[in-house]
Amino acid sequence: MNLEWKKILADEFLKPYFLKLADFVEKERVGKTIYPPINLVHSWSNYCSVENIKVVIIGQDPYHGVGQAHGLSFSVNPDIKIPASLRNIYKELAVDIENFEIPNHGFLGGWAKQGVLMLNSCLTVEKSKPNSHQKMGWECLTDAIISHINTDMNNIVFLLWGSNAKEKGSKINTEKHLVLSSAHPSPFSADRGFFGCSHFSTANNYLIKNQKKPIDWCYLPKSV
Repeated sequence: MNLEWKKILADEFLKPYFLKLADFVEKERVGKTIYPPINLVHSWSNYCSVENIKVVIIGQDPYHGVGQAHGLSFSVNPDIKIPASLRNIYKELAVDIENFEIPNHGFLGGWAKQGVLMLNSCLTVEKSKPNSHQKMGWECLTDAIISHINTDMNNIVFLLWGSNAKEKGSKINTEKHLVLSSAHPSPFSADRGFFGCSHFSTANNYLIKNQKKPIDWCYLPKSV
């Protein structure tokens, strides 16, 4: 984890829930395949400094397929097939953002470098078992992350897609921040409000209004 976040979250690491969580994940990694790899669990924290965060995208839990998860919500490693939800995100971008061209990969590090924090509610998962590490403690840690941003920062854009993300962001101060919510981009729900949400252009307009550099949503190199 980035040293800035380690300092911010230092008190969390001493709480009983986190000690139990750390023990649980350590034991799960013995004899089971857990994603993402241990060195990438907190990669969400390493792409930009805390003070440069502009947009927060909240996901649910990591992808549970081989080679997919690398610590950023909705993103996959560069040589992995683009998941259906991310493909729908690209489709919305192609309509919402001028000159956006759908890339041939699903690595979103280019956004993260610009200040887009892509944070899952739960940070680990067992292979082929979605939601297998839910309610084991990760949610408390990620609540603390969101709480810090909500309380100590101003004019952040929160993108909440689906019921899980909306619940996660229910305490965000809408007088200090912009909260944009919609259906999840999953193929099962994208037609119920995600397509046509225009969240990406709306986020940029808000950032510009608040004297912040907008996100170049087109910047999606395979490595950063």
